[in-house]
Amino acid sequence: MLVRTIIFASIAAVLATQVPSFFAGTGPQPANTLSANYISSESGMPAAPAPASGSNVIRLQADAQGHYTGSFKINGKPVQGLIDTGATYVALNETLARRMGFTANQLDFRYGVNTANGQTKAAHVTLDRIEIGGIRVRDVEAFVLKDEALTTTLVGMSFLKKLASYSVADGSLSLKQ
Repeated sequence: MLVRTIIFASIAAVLATQVPSFFAGTGPQPANTLSANYISSESGMPAAPAPASGSNVIRLQADAQGHYTGSFKINGKPVQGLIDTGATYVALNETLARRMGFTANQLDFRYGVNTANGQTKAAHVTLDRIEIGGIRVRDVEAFVLKDEALTTTLVGMSFLKKLASYSVADGSLSLKQ
């Protein structure tokens, strides 16, 4: 029980520090970019997740606040997500979880967590798969938070630790499967 309390305290601490800074940069995107801050091709058109050396490596470009966001598919549904290495788990809100097909019976909001928006309840789930570009990770642990506590999807270590590696260099985040 103590381990769970520590995990949830960690999630709350990450949410408290990361969510406010994310909202500071949620203005309109420049006209020449599409979802995800992927490295653009030379033509000026946005690229799909930029392949690096190897077919299962992609690079994400940092946004103006230094955050790495991308277009993911969670259980086959498109989702914008913020990569958060400080988050132990993937975190998504209740509306998204229901869109993913989780029912009220599957969302047991029994874990109390503190966030930047106050106290809320969280439910533990396992996502079938998370995809970005050519990378696909299966059986990813996640927590679902009430909508008022979380408006964006945080892609945390429960996803990242299943990759072969991830690294940051020259303003881009490389993910390798």
